[in-house]
Amino acid sequence: MIALFQQTDYWVILSIGLIVGYLSGLLGKGGSAVSTPALQIFAGVNPFFALASPLPASITSTISATAVYSKEKLFDKRVIGLGALFGVPATVVGAFFSHYLKGETLMICTALFIMAIGTTLLISFLKKPSSVVATDEHFHTGLMILAATGIGLLSGLLANAGGVLFSSFFIKRLRMPIKQALACSIVLSAILSIPGAIAHWYLGHIDWNIALLLSVTAIPSSYLGAKTAVKMKTPLLEKVFACTLIVFGLYDIIYTVFS
Repeated sequence: MIALFQQTDYWVILSIGLIVGYLSGLLGKGGSAVSTPALQIFAGVNPFFALASPLPASITSTISATAVYSKEKLFDKRVIGLGALFGVPATVVGAFFSHYLKGETLMICTALFIMAIGTTLLISFLKKPSSVVATDEHFHTGLMILAATGIGLLSGLLANAGGVLFSSFFIKRLRMPIKQALACSIVLSAILSIPGAIAHWYLGHIDWNIALLLSVTAIPSSYLGAKTAVKMKTPLLEKVFACTLIVFGLYDIIYTVFS
């Protein structure tokens, strides 16, 4: 505990946990994509620790938000089951490859992909009111397996929970209403964070002092973020989600290129 409070910028880390936790609950994501650059820029954390230390906090914050979504009965067990079944082993594989590969190019490509998704979603949300209801004709088992495997690999490589990619896939391909998509993605974020955290801990990439500090504020703030999402009107939530994807993608590109 003494070492914990000797952390130079622990108030900054607590503030990052507060903000990232709220966004995690609001947008159905783990938050590592935001917290990793923030830890390096504002708290001066070592890049390896900044990459993986947010993962344990992602587990606790997403579980906290899940408590809110569970009350609304928004979970699709089939989607969550397949996502976990194929995403978890892919996350482990990706995490171990991260020890050997440089992730800058991959991060830029992922950020560009997220920006493209956000832009197309925003255009579609602005064109017509959202009244889409997912049906069995929109569900394709093979596509779900492929997506879970690919997102799991990226999650392991980039040490994040994959929430943004899952929720975007659910909205774009499975035609889920946004609140259900966020609910399912945040459950999968929690599940995929566990093997990712274990693998990166084994590789020595996690500073548990930082992880604990992030969790302290991320747990209550993610719960509040999920409550906000549930109460927010769907058209507004859709636009906020799409715009946030664009901002996050741009943020990650600028950070990766100029850091």
